[in-house]
Amino acid sequence: MSVAEVDIHPTAIVSAGAKLGNGVKVGAYSVIEDDVEIGEGTEVGHHVVIYSGARIGKYCRIFPNAVIAAIPQDLKFFGEKTLLVVGDHTTIRECATLHRGTIALGKTVIGSHCFLMAYVHVAHDCVIGDNVIVANAVQFGGHVVVDEYAFLGGGSVVHQFTRIGKHAMIGGAAKVVHDVPPFVTADGVPARFEGINVVGLRRRNFSSAQINAMRDCYRIIFQSGLLLRNAIERVKTEVPDSPERQEILQFFEAPSKRQFIRPYTSVRHEG
Repeated sequence: MSVAEVDIHPTAIVSAGAKLGNGVKVGAYSVIEDDVEIGEGTEVGHHVVIYSGARIGKYCRIFPNAVIAAIPQDLKFFGEKTLLVVGDHTTIRECATLHRGTIALGKTVIGSHCFLMAYVHVAHDCVIGDNVIVANAVQFGGHVVVDEYAFLGGGSVVHQFTRIGKHAMIGGAAKVVHDVPPFVTADGVPARFEGINVVGLRRRNFSSAQINAMRDCYRIIFQSGLLLRNAIERVKTEVPDSPERQEILQFFEAPSKRQFIRPYTSVRHEG
């Protein structure tokens, strides 16, 4: 273990090969293996297990019984050296399980200022952006990508290789099997487009003009009756250019292994 001012409970087991930054605290009966790096000021609660390959940033909080950087639950994993990377100021609550990557990506990534609540599972090769909030018992399959400021309601499940765009909101207990584009609310089994995430966007200081531009894009994409490729072209010609329009178009035009969510027969609400 590298030389630093740390506070390690006498019952904790910390490998000599772990690197702990100044001010790190490790609670009772926690285990930290070799090849682990933890940034300054991070607090590891009691009964936490951090396996080899973990790279945890500064000023994170890890609550009891979390399991960090365990090997993937993937039959194609054969012990290759991979990582679990967590950014700064991220909170990981009780009994969360965050797994290392596989050779496919080499790492699982969780951004900075994220909040992962109790019993969340993040599978191998996921990439979760900054400022993402994940409520209790959300389950991510492998290779999921979640962009910044997304919110996932409790008990929702996300199919492997699915993408969730910036500022999207997933309803509680939703079954997400298709890509969810930015700025929208999705809910149901399977999850479908329900409208613009108006409340979340207003909380993040998006203007009415910006929100209306998003509405114009999605009105064409989801309510015009056009094929998706034709709807995208119509957005390009009819909706004035803006960062929000660019974000939406980039999401739909990016390569993906999943289809996109579709709307209900009638859009139920925005909120």
